[in-house]
Amino acid sequence: MQPRFIGHEIYRTSTYGTWHPLRVPRVSTVMDLSRALGWLPDAQFVTSPRAKPAALTAWHRREYIDALQRAEAAQAVSAEDKARFHIGTVSNPVFPEIFRRPATAAGGSILAGELLAQGGVIYNPAGGTHHGLPDRANGFCYLNDPVLAMLSLRARGVRRIAYVDIDAHHPDGVEAGFGGDPDCLMISVHEENLWPKTGQLHDDAGGNALNLPVPRGFNDDEMALVRDRLILPAVAAFRPDAVVLQCGADAVEDDPLSHLSLSNNAHWDVLRGLMGIAPRLLVLGGGGYNPWTVGRLWTGVWGVLNGHEVPDRLPDAAQAVLRGLTFRGNRRGKNPPGEWFTTLRDEARGGPVRDEVRERVRVLVARSRVWV
Repeated sequence: MQPRFIGHEIYRTSTYGTWHPLRVPRVSTVMDLSRALGWLPDAQFVTSPRAKPAALTAWHRREYIDALQRAEAAQAVSAEDKARFHIGTVSNPVFPEIFRRPATAAGGSILAGELLAQGGVIYNPAGGTHHGLPDRANGFCYLNDPVLAMLSLRARGVRRIAYVDIDAHHPDGVEAGFGGDPDCLMISVHEENLWPKTGQLHDDAGGNALNLPVPRGFNDDEMALVRDRLILPAVAAFRPDAVVLQCGADAVEDDPLSHLSLSNNAHWDVLRGLMGIAPRLLVLGGGGYNPWTVGRLWTGVWGVLNGHEVPDRLPDAAQAVLRGLTFRGNRRGKNPPGEWFTTLRDEARGGPVRDEVRERVRVLVARSRVWV
């Protein structure tokens, strides 16, 4: 069965506002680039449904879902709703699709759980909103679609799930949902001391999490060590029925909200390693706030899932997609390098593997042996 791509046109016009980091197009760019490369035929594309409130209450509180719907209808929030549900804040603003957009992303992830009941590969780049909490918005995330996806898998009899998160930020919302669950292995590689400042090395979330905070400047060679010594052996030893990969693009060097130094090759190589470990694979998007680096990385993810060769130079139609992007108010966006228009693949960003990275990996490898 061919991999399937879940997307929707809502992401083409919906933004969090003109100043917010999520003002940039992301999923629509991936759709357009993939089609320009001939990688996204209609037979592999699935239009995401919008999750109904009842489906969202599989994890979220009904009163919170009601508040999101009120905010969308009124385009405003009361002081009580703002304080209680953290909507209408600087990070989690009211915008025209404040309910419809996250409900569409969540609907895609819930559908992915249904489609994967018998096995296969699903890509929902709009997913990965890993900070959302049951009763409030958190870190740009109004809903937590990874949790809803895993609950959807569980509802179809899929018990053992390995959740791997390589976003620059720690998935505090997913830990809230699955911490202490012996049938869920959670692995997170994230920048240390970056918001939300959870996921410390000693934090095992009740016994089922391997949290690896990494230092600024974390490079491709360091990620290769983490991948080969920790992520892939731990996931394989866990023998999951499904793997869920949150593939946040904010861990690459040119993202404005983090301080890591990965190229997009690092993400693609983690994905390649995870493919085939379990009969079910769900890949989600996540963070990423530079439209060129996000679009190129996530389009490459779709290419990897389908076994496509990444061309050295993009065809004119794909270049036109990238040349049509803008990134106002950002230093790199004012003078983007030429390769952001002409290629998908970054230059490798290797470097020394620091002792502190080696030691933290050693600690987690020792802890992960419980699954061998």
